[in-house]
Amino acid sequence: MSNPSFHPEIPQRVLVIDDDTRLCRLIRDYLVPFGYQVSACHDGLTGLEEAKTGRYDVILLDVMLPRLDGFGVLRKIRESLEVPVLMFTARGDEADRIAGLEKGADDYLPKTFSTRELLARLRAVTRRRARPEHPEEITLEADGLRVDRAAHRAELDGQPLTLTRIEFSMLSALMSAPGRVLSRTRLSEEVAGRDWEAFDRSIDVHVAALRRKLGDDARHPRFIRTIRGIGYAFGREDA
Repeated sequence: MSNPSFHPEIPQRVLVIDDDTRLCRLIRDYLVPFGYQVSACHDGLTGLEEAKTGRYDVILLDVMLPRLDGFGVLRKIRESLEVPVLMFTARGDEADRIAGLEKGADDYLPKTFSTRELLARLRAVTRRRARPEHPEEITLEADGLRVDRAAHRAELDGQPLTLTRIEFSMLSALMSAPGRVLSRTRLSEEVAGRDWEAFDRSIDVHVAALRRKLGDDARHPRFIRTIRGIGYAFGREDA
């Protein structure tokens, strides 16, 4: 199988945290010719330490790991790092996908992924990381909610909000188009650089988590309205 002709302009450093040494070698052998620099760790604690000290651009993280599982590693990473994290899930297990996304993962891959799919996901997260977010609208404010895109900071009624990268991007996208309905496809392209399949609950999971942090009631929303069968809109219906 021939590889797509793609090389990052600047080499991207990828950390793989997985106890499957054969899979780690497969990933390294596939990505290195594209200019990626790939390192691997085979247990959670070692991987966590390497993630904190190695200045990586992307982390590929398995759920089932010795010494510290992938969710524990992700939780610790998110305490201090904004690096994109793609989680591996066995057989595309939905419970693992939802748990990972709620804890701050940027995306997921089933363990049956193809190498082309892996490359596409890496492209998407690195593209999103490098892309400026509407520089003409640095600060967004509405009904006590304030989002500072330049500082990557959000506040509600003067209190800071702790948002994941995707939650922050989603809130920014919705606030920048008040009253306008954004489809799930549009939101997935905005926050993930790709179109999640219709059966994938990822967007809904992120919206539910965002609502909890905003103290928003889905039945009587202050900020995010559900447009049944289509997507979401920002702002009260009667605003």
